[in-house]
Amino acid sequence: MPRSRINGNFIDKTFSIVANILLRIIPTTSGEKEAFTYYRDGVMSAQSEGNYAEALQNYYEAMRLEIDPYDRSYILYNIGLIHTSNGEHTKALEYYFRALERNPFLPQAFNNMAVICHYRGEQAIQQGDSEIAEAWFDQAAEYWKQAITLTPGNYIEAHNWLKITGRFE
Repeated sequence: MPRSRINGNFIDKTFSIVANILLRIIPTTSGEKEAFTYYRDGVMSAQSEGNYAEALQNYYEAMRLEIDPYDRSYILYNIGLIHTSNGEHTKALEYYFRALERNPFLPQAFNNMAVICHYRGEQAIQQGDSEIAEAWFDQAAEYWKQAITLTPGNYIEAHNWLKITGRFE
């Protein structure tokens, strides 16, 4: 039974009902409808319930079926989120890059990449390697600048960090 049929949360049920109605009335191919169903089930599994293995299976199936680059970018982004949550930062970065190749207007992907780079910079400081730390912080700054350029007014903490560290131009 698809996850969308068994989820007990009111908001998730409402989303599922609306999504099912839209799938019936919007002219799309059966493959696109199936891809969306896997995407929706992945989102609900990963973000609502923390079932990352199941969510990844749904996302990989959605990727197999989805042909639209824009839609694929969101699937890739969500796969990156799962890898970030699991502490698999190298894999997460790979999926964020792949998402941005298909859709360069995903500020949340730039932000998440910056957060990972900043985290790695903090790790380098703890290991006593200030040169490597600065390189990671510089990379984080570049990603945050891209996110802020796409959505001015968002990422206030990142904006402040860029100013405080002298990386804001």
